[in-house]
Amino acid sequence: MIDVRELKKDYVEEEEIPTRALRGVTFSINKGEFVSIMGPSGSGKSTLLHILSFLDRPTEGSYKFQGKSIDEMTDQELAHVRNKDMGFVFQSFNLLSRLTVYDNVEIPLLYSDISPLKRRECIENAVKSVGLPEKLYTEAGKLSGGQKQRIAIARALVIDPNVIFADEPTGNLDSESGLQVMKILESLHDKGRTIILVTHETQTAEFANRVIKIKDGMIESDKTINTNRYYNGNLK
Repeated sequence: MIDVRELKKDYVEEEEIPTRALRGVTFSINKGEFVSIMGPSGSGKSTLLHILSFLDRPTEGSYKFQGKSIDEMTDQELAHVRNKDMGFVFQSFNLLSRLTVYDNVEIPLLYSDISPLKRRECIENAVKSVGLPEKLYTEAGKLSGGQKQRIAIARALVIDPNVIFADEPTGNLDSESGLQVMKILESLHDKGRTIILVTHETQTAEFANRVIKIKDGMIESDKTINTNRYYNGNLK
């Protein structure tokens, strides 16, 4: 699904010397994998996520998504693929607090041409899949942090994406809420979803099948891990 080769990214501010955030990153991710990308602040993991999710382009190197090079795609084409094939879960939830859960989950579908009846079905199924059907018409601002993140996952799922990008999804949650969110992501992976998770938390990363560690813009390690994972000392 994803193949990157010698990926580099420079940031230039005015006439200053360029800052190299990525220094030649190479790896592939197959459909159905659950991959964690780990690294300390400033390691380049967020930059890598932005490139993988079409929110930025690399300075050098190649990136193929589902066999097609992003160099062959216009910004409009990238946006179309992003809206159709990619779901996003962010640390800060990015929900509109005065809108209901239904309206928040509907947002990705506003760019689609599906019928109103099918749209409602997709929304209800997505919210049900994260265990919160009773909150469908609750204002998002009245939800707990853990509930907000679960609704953010529902919003990512509503377009039936090929890959879900989760950026520090447990960063603003207590350990119990974080565990609930990770179990949902794990169950989605068990159903065949491809999930790419960015985190600095070891216990969160270990829900994945594979952990890629980034340091100073380079891959420090890339390992498949034991599927018998623990979270806060408790077997999942």
